[in-house]
Amino acid sequence: MVFEVYKVRYKLAMADPDMPSPRYHTVLFVRTKPNGDGIIHHVTGDLVSGMQYQSKSGKRPEDSQTFHNKELLGVVETTNYPGVFDQTCRQQPPPPRQKKFNPATHRTEQMKPDGSFYKQGEMKPPMVKCTEWTERQAIPALLRHGVIKQR
Repeated sequence: MVFEVYKVRYKLAMADPDMPSPRYHTVLFVRTKPNGDGIIHHVTGDLVSGMQYQSKSGKRPEDSQTFHNKELLGVVETTNYPGVFDQTCRQQPPPPRQKKFNPATHRTEQMKPDGSFYKQGEMKPPMVKCTEWTERQAIPALLRHGVIKQR
């Protein structure tokens, strides 16, 4: 037996002005019930305090007022779910703290990994949030380890 695995995007209530738009809360959704309900796997938090991985029960994505779209990624065998699936997601480092308040400018600004601020004109790497974690870390790891099988 298998469960379908989707990448789901939800509209944000408020976008981060320091991130390119449009932005969505991007999650992995495993449909475990015949009515379309299942489990959400995602990172939560913010760029000031850092993010953490979480899995939780979720309703059918299309029933959410903030639903944007969903894409079928493949299936996971019930023998690998939730155990191996969840373990693989937990092994992907969540986005760290990437911004903090700068007393010199009185603004919350992007910071370097060592906690110092970027100087004016200095190149800043793109910040990483839920979409980047899902698309660049979690999905590739789940596919690479054969946890998600494409149909």
